[in-house]
Amino acid sequence: MIASIFADSPEYIARRETPFAPPELKISEVHAAIPQHLFRKSIVKALYYVFRDVFFVALFFKTAIEFDSASLLFKNYFGLGKWSLRAISVGFWLCYWWWQGIAMAGFWCLGHEAGHGTLSSSKWVNDILGFSLHTFLLVPYYAWRTTHHAHHKATCSVERDENYVPRTRQDYGLPPKEVAVELDYHEIFEETPLYTLFRMLAMQLLGWQIYLCRNTLGSPMYPPGTNHFLPSSPLFKPHQRNEIIASNLGLTAMSLLLFVFAKQYGMTSFLKLYFVPYLLANHWIVMLTFLHHTDPTIPHYRNSQWSWVRGALATVDRPLLGPLGRFFLHNVSHDHIAHHLFSNIPFYNQPEVTEIVKGLLKEEYNYDSTNTFRALYRAFTQCCFIEDDGDIVFYKNRDGKAQRVAATVSSK
Repeated sequence: MIASIFADSPEYIARRETPFAPPELKISEVHAAIPQHLFRKSIVKALYYVFRDVFFVALFFKTAIEFDSASLLFKNYFGLGKWSLRAISVGFWLCYWWWQGIAMAGFWCLGHEAGHGTLSSSKWVNDILGFSLHTFLLVPYYAWRTTHHAHHKATCSVERDENYVPRTRQDYGLPPKEVAVELDYHEIFEETPLYTLFRMLAMQLLGWQIYLCRNTLGSPMYPPGTNHFLPSSPLFKPHQRNEIIASNLGLTAMSLLLFVFAKQYGMTSFLKLYFVPYLLANHWIVMLTFLHHTDPTIPHYRNSQWSWVRGALATVDRPLLGPLGRFFLHNVSHDHIAHHLFSNIPFYNQPEVTEIVKGLLKEEYNYDSTNTFRALYRAFTQCCFIEDDGDIVFYKNRDGKAQRVAATVSSK
């Protein structure tokens, strides 16, 4: 059982051992196979999911603020000692942080859906819902929506993608591959397990904010200092700047509310009730988005071989958190390929789309049942860099070796 948690899945192993041939599937073929009713948006269903998420966040919050009173009842009724009560307290808060972090990540997923316009046929309804949900999590709704749409237009394009863009051999100052030896790679990428763990924790807890503030792992075509908060940022077009200002005003208002809360109820309450779950929500956000497009067996394309369909198919469906992920994270990892092909289909219809896409793609469908934390460690330690040349490239690891190779390249 323990060994299986740290093992690569059969799907991953089969993909790794199969030379990659770029898919030739045409979007017209996929469109023809998708029933039109799956594109319909239901505001009733959307509001149900929004209210359901709000209910659970409020329920967990209410349970947490009543915990101190309940602990006194436990102490008096059961005659618990100091250390027993402390152990119960630690267990409760760990449980609260786990569940609230996942529930708050659900806010982000629904805001993401609103950004794609799938919660309602009305743009203003989508914007009100998305803006409210994302602002609660200190996410600049309009700013991130803009760059996320750009990501969907150029997924896995080395030159034009917006998120998790691989860095190249030249970026790291590595010697040419013809003369490089393992020591050259180890000098750059080798590190102690403890330091690797530290970097993973930093990425999981703070990577989202760092990306928003510094565009880290975003496209290198933007200058240093590019961020999601400056209206004049090169990420945005002039006509989008008023929306960026609106995002910033929302973040300012939410920050003031949190300041008032901390001042009235104390910094400890703020940290325990909001800030720790907020960090854990960011963990799930970073994990799922990172693993969508960062995997040793998934290609990145340069212009001559990239097409919109190939980019959309260059992602991985993962059963993140199993049924819990479907419930709270709204299918965002289970049906990500379908989402990239049809981001205008509501998330509650995407499982049906996935089944259709699987039938069309067959062995080209990218699924990975590897334990998600194992997949995260694998991607973090093996997806180090790509080559400066090549039309279809795969990540190379700390030894300068790719886990997968391209078969004979065919034309688009």
